[in-house]
Amino acid sequence: MKKIIAIDGPAGAGKSTVSKICAARLNYTYIDTGAMYRAVALKVLQSGKNLDENLINDIEIRLDAAGKVFLDGREVTKEIRTPQVSRGASDVAKFGFVRKKLTELQRDMAKSSSVIMDGRDIGTQVLPNADLKIFLTASVDERAKRRFEELKAKNLAADFAKIKTEIILRDKQDSEREIAPLAMADDAILIDSTNLSVEEVVAEILRLAQ
Repeated sequence: MKKIIAIDGPAGAGKSTVSKICAARLNYTYIDTGAMYRAVALKVLQSGKNLDENLINDIEIRLDAAGKVFLDGREVTKEIRTPQVSRGASDVAKFGFVRKKLTELQRDMAKSSSVIMDGRDIGTQVLPNADLKIFLTASVDERAKRRFEELKAKNLAADFAKIKTEIILRDKQDSEREIAPLAMADDAILIDSTNLSVEEVVAEILRLAQ
């Protein structure tokens, strides 16, 4: 029987990491919706144009089984992980026509197989009938530390204080936007990963899934 797990939470909480692992162990398809918003932001930045419906009407975003992200047929997996694109993702998510377009794509992706989908509004807006809803969070300092270490590991420029400030700003933008704000669904289960290892979070989600 097809199952759907929705994992929401703020930036840097570890959603993508644990979702990928859980999906692999459950043999589910992993759908990284944050990568899709990042892809839109990258398209806007590279086009040099203002964001409007015409710019994304024919946008093509594809996620493969290996976690690679393709924008209009070109792989952009690394390009979408820069701080500039991260800020842009939060900005484009404010627009209703962007959310409508990507929500349609995300729901289509969830039709064909069991999935784990992570994002900001999966349990509240995209897949409100998900079989299991998780809200994964962590302290701001811990999330900034994780993002700092992630960037350093990829040999990208990283400044802890700046990253922390950006995460605080993104939390505010995501939580206060008028359309589909970051929020914990009423029937979601809260997991605070501040003092938990990745494996401990994975184990808890797998226990709940079973």
